[in-house]
Amino acid sequence: MQAFGKSQPIRRIEDQRFLTGEGRYVDDIAPAGAAVAYFLRSAMAHAEFGALDLDEARAAPGVLAVLTVEDLEAQGVKVGMFSRQFPNRDGSDGAFPERPCLARKRVRFVGEPIACIIAETMEAAKDAADLIMIDYNDLPVHLDIAPGGPEIHPEAPGNVAIDYGFGDEAAVEQVFAGAAKVLSYDISDNRIFCNAMEPRACYAEWQDGRMHLCFGGQNVWGIKQLMAGAFGLAPDAVRVTIPDVGGGFGTKAFPYPEYYAVIAAARLLGRPVKWMAERTESMLTDNSGRDLVSTAELALDAGHKIIGYRVKNVFNIGAYNSVMSQGIQTDLFTKVMMGTYDCQAAYLHSVGVYTNTTQVDAYRGAGRPEAIYVLERAMDYAARDLGLDPWEFRRMNFIRPDQFPYRSATGELYDVGDFGAVLAKAEAQADRAGFAARRAASHAAGKLRGLGLCYYIESILGEPSESVQVDFNADGTATIYVGTVSNGQGHETTMVSYLSDQTGIPADKIRFVQADSDAIAQGGGTGGSRSMTVQTNVTFHAVRVMVAAYSAFLADEMGLPAEAVQFDDERFRAEGSNLTPTFLEAAEMARAAGREDLLKFMQREELPGRSYPNGAHIAEVEIDPDTGETEVVRYTVTDDFGNLLNPLLAEGQVHGGVAQGVGQAVQERVVYDETGQLLTASFMDYAMPRAQDLPWISFTTYPVPSTANPLGMKGCGEAGTVGALAAVANAVLDATWDKGARRVDMPFTPGKMWETLKELEGEAI
Repeated sequence: MQAFGKSQPIRRIEDQRFLTGEGRYVDDIAPAGAAVAYFLRSAMAHAEFGALDLDEARAAPGVLAVLTVEDLEAQGVKVGMFSRQFPNRDGSDGAFPERPCLARKRVRFVGEPIACIIAETMEAAKDAADLIMIDYNDLPVHLDIAPGGPEIHPEAPGNVAIDYGFGDEAAVEQVFAGAAKVLSYDISDNRIFCNAMEPRACYAEWQDGRMHLCFGGQNVWGIKQLMAGAFGLAPDAVRVTIPDVGGGFGTKAFPYPEYYAVIAAARLLGRPVKWMAERTESMLTDNSGRDLVSTAELALDAGHKIIGYRVKNVFNIGAYNSVMSQGIQTDLFTKVMMGTYDCQAAYLHSVGVYTNTTQVDAYRGAGRPEAIYVLERAMDYAARDLGLDPWEFRRMNFIRPDQFPYRSATGELYDVGDFGAVLAKAEAQADRAGFAARRAASHAAGKLRGLGLCYYIESILGEPSESVQVDFNADGTATIYVGTVSNGQGHETTMVSYLSDQTGIPADKIRFVQADSDAIAQGGGTGGSRSMTVQTNVTFHAVRVMVAAYSAFLADEMGLPAEAVQFDDERFRAEGSNLTPTFLEAAEMARAAGREDLLKFMQREELPGRSYPNGAHIAEVEIDPDTGETEVVRYTVTDDFGNLLNPLLAEGQVHGGVAQGVGQAVQERVVYDETGQLLTASFMDYAMPRAQDLPWISFTTYPVPSTANPLGMKGCGEAGTVGALAAVANAVLDATWDKGARRVDMPFTPGKMWETLKELEGEAI
């Protein structure tokens, strides 16, 4: 058995069903005869409302029930939704206003659910919703990402959800006071939607007092715990499953109000109930991402070495706390706040603000893209203000290879790294030397061209421990049960192929089971770039246990000492014996011998430490001054992901992450009007990147194996987005710097860039 996978670019086995329409999503597998749920949602961003007259709706044809928050409470449902609180600077907890799953006499964002209509058909449910008249008493709205304004929650004076600090503020202030130079930059990070291919969906059913919730999500065990608590059930009375999922990226990781109402409706009616969001409904109600403004300050010594760094964030929480709303731009931001630079004096001050908008929570990267974006924008601005090459400014401040393991200013222990070598490989791969000629050609064509660099580091997050179970079946196959949950990343391929690689069991003889709380006792789900690292780690250890157990069993069969039997990735062998069984053959021998203990193996392991993927993203953009169109024309990535198990899937993850980052940088932006109405509630108004908006992405790796797990791996799922934002933004800055631009902020839409260039040229708009 080898310690490392063979790093083969195996094509995804699940794509056969996905690409032929055989995927099994929530809406495909809802029980026959399930009733349909539809939600009456607030048309106002902030208002009080009186008692609802529901008689006509309840009597409408095809309607089975209409539920309000009072109806749920009458069932004994605990309607307050869960969220985590994080500490204020004074040691108190952040605000914790009630968020009922259905509105209680007051709404705080457009789209907030007020009532749930259950009917035989969606048409009947929608018709009944039209019969419910709501008498709104409008309240003033607060939309600015700033403290103050009309009060949204009495529990949050000034609309401040959290006032967070991290680091030694006094010590950092002293460093700044003695610095040779202090530079300060204002940076904004625009709000975006996830827009997964499959909108959110769920169904619920009850049988013999036991509840089953099936939903498109990222973790069954956390939701199981929350639903058991909300409905007063013992954990073994709750089953949660997740089928195929068409994209999640953090947005589907959390509980949403619809799940509570659908479960309650199914119990009330004694039949299954399903709900499937429409696209505009998702845009109105799904957790958004990003949405913060930052001030970044760098303190430098006389040799341009960074000696101090501090950031002030003001970030949007939305109308209520979501699960991690208070933690994204606070706790998670700190994980990589100082990036790859050798500086031990850092301080973060983050203020979360309630607004009359949908909640903001984790979106691909969750705090790390935001932190790296602020830092890498500040690095480019600073280098230009100092008259330095932005690349050399980074190099002179990198943590050196001989400094590892390195404890960052915010407490993270970076185990390994060679940032200079990774950057050198990326620089050659991107043909930086040829950029001047490409820029000249663009100028000759009347266009501006810019080159942008972002050097990122990411900290994998999520539960550090994970479980696995491997069963040997009577039909000559094996089954692997995993605690992670695929949202389309290719887990079936990677985890089946890894078990196959380590045991010699043919991949087509291995069944894959995930995301069923009845079949798998415990798991950490997907999120934080954790899945491959934690799942292969525990599988690696499980295989070692399996090999030892079968070696002892076969040694008894052969009449040899246990140490005489060896396993060579394909077969068990012992010198002097002609018996060379495979794992599956050994399992059949164990079954015949009545050794049931050898037919099922369960293992749980915890990672010794986090891994820290890092790398260089290099973007080239062309801007047409006549139209303002910004096009990403070249894109190069060199990543240090440590050892790769499947380079093909790792590259696919990077491509997808880059696409999400480029989309935010160039096209995407959530917009509300002054009354809190969402103006970007469909794809007519919200731009999404298409294949034509991206160049071919050059992807290479420079692996420095991690010491934090036995496989030497580093997570890669979110890395593409973490690096893409600043790479594109810095390229736009480079393209416009000679025109006089000194601040450019995402998104770089044609209208925005056209106006910017006209203003720089002194032309009236």
